[in-house]
Amino acid sequence: MSEKEKEEEREAHEDKETDQNYSEIDRPGRQFYIPSQIVDEFGEKGRDHLRQSFGSQFLLALTAGSFMTFGAIFSILLAEGVEKQGIFYLLSGLGFAAGYAMVFISGAVLFTEINVLLPSYLFNKANLMKVNIYKFWASTYIGNILGAVMVAVLIEVSNSLNAEFYTELSSYLDKKMKFMDHGVKGWFEVVVSGILANWLIGMAAFLATSARDITGKILGTTLPVILFVAGNFQHSAANMGYFSMGVLASDKYTWYEYILFNLIPASIGNLIGGAILVSLLFSYAYKDDIQTTLGKKKKK
Repeated sequence: MSEKEKEEEREAHEDKETDQNYSEIDRPGRQFYIPSQIVDEFGEKGRDHLRQSFGSQFLLALTAGSFMTFGAIFSILLAEGVEKQGIFYLLSGLGFAAGYAMVFISGAVLFTEINVLLPSYLFNKANLMKVNIYKFWASTYIGNILGAVMVAVLIEVSNSLNAEFYTELSSYLDKKMKFMDHGVKGWFEVVVSGILANWLIGMAAFLATSARDITGKILGTTLPVILFVAGNFQHSAANMGYFSMGVLASDKYTWYEYILFNLIPASIGNLIGGAILVSLLFSYAYKDDIQTTLGKKKKK
């Protein structure tokens, strides 16, 4: 063996030892998941929801709707009497974030969250035509409404809230229903506002899924929620909480006006925002990195 070959062999041996020593260094683990892992986790969560019995799905939908009414109430109570607009929006958003934190961490099933989870599951499978998926979507929506109304009724019966709360609630409802005065144009404005709202809630789910500890999940949930509340973006699940209280406490708007002029167009926008601007966008952007176990074999 020549001197040159001996030198190359010695350098290779030294490089191997260096790599081995480097790999043995005790370094802290990464405290968040990377985007491709998050998209994959979305799909797996969507699949897990579908595997539950209908009874479990519906109960979790009721629970999520209940949390929306609690969040709506807390957002009003926390910001009640605050005149500084920036602080008002901050406190109102923080209040509603409590409802979303309870949803995300408890595993409750919220319509606007599955607008992100189920499309992530569908986009990573070959077969999109499964009836149980669409039944689940519909039952979640109905369950969320019933849960929101149930808590609103209990709160009204309890007579726990003061008159100032209902004055503040009225101003919240006026902001949500202002689009009704714009006619057909206003209806489509709610659709666009709904797109923005579920884009942000999709990112709340994204950030919460990325975090690996409870503090990170709560913080990840809070920031986008504050933004959509401050922006008055129309989020159907959030509005279910406000409207449930509004139907029982005031006759300024009727239940069918809430549904026709807000919930329906907002829900359409929410579906577009969650499915396209979060699920489809990230599924496509990270398609080469996603290590999916959802039933679609990775191309070699």
